[in-house]
Amino acid sequence: MVAKRTVKVATPNRPPPQNLLLAALPAADRDRLQPLLDVIPLKLKGMLHRPGEAFDYVYFPAGGFCSVVTVLEDGSMVEVATIGREGMVGVSAMIDGQPVVSATMVQGAAEVCYRMSAASFRAEFDKRGAFYTLLARYSQALTDTIMQSTACNAVHSIEQRLARWLLMAQDRMGQAEFPLTQEFIAMMLGATRPTVTVVAGSLQRAGLISYRRGQVKVRNRAKLEAASCECYRTATRVLRRVTNGSAPPTRQAARTSSVETAKASARKRA
Repeated sequence: MVAKRTVKVATPNRPPPQNLLLAALPAADRDRLQPLLDVIPLKLKGMLHRPGEAFDYVYFPAGGFCSVVTVLEDGSMVEVATIGREGMVGVSAMIDGQPVVSATMVQGAAEVCYRMSAASFRAEFDKRGAFYTLLARYSQALTDTIMQSTACNAVHSIEQRLARWLLMAQDRMGQAEFPLTQEFIAMMLGATRPTVTVVAGSLQRAGLISYRRGQVKVRNRAKLEAASCECYRTATRVLRRVTNGSAPPTRQAARTSSVETAKASARKRA
């Protein structure tokens, strides 16, 4: 369960929050939201949400990361999304607050996570202001990354998927070394533990990572990115668009770009 210790965020004119979504809001909106936010720690393996429960709170991590998992009848779990300081946990709360089938587990601990009641979240969302626009864009981006992950699990090798997951974990932890067990990797990737042992060993022998006593360290980031698939780059790019203010191109813009590219190619051939 999530720790009950909370601290109110009440200091006026403080620096932008460490969560990138909240930090991307206009300053006036951030100041207005501050009284609605609690600060709680994220404890390793803590459950923010269980299957069949409605969201009473939504969470904006300021560090670490959480795994949104699908829980099967036999109790096994498969990760469908990884959420860190670039996002929020509880997107479904913006709709109607109905129970969902997924669970959310803390996989990377952090001292700071901003928590807002689901009722306050929906009230802010319904105002259709900057908060609504930003969170609606994030919801679409998260859906896109889940779809990308689904495709990745279907067609890419376990080595590529493990490299992708390690890159995402490092991005969210903000450091090269972090706790990670092979049992957890197997559970998240939907693979057997012996398979993960073989693949992790291969990455370690190649000098990409080191693994010892439940701790993994990324030793060669560039080679790990090369060992991954395009899904890491695609998902990262989609999420960054939300908080850096750049919207994806419209269909008309995409068509125009394609036409210009074709004209340029024709000129080169001429």
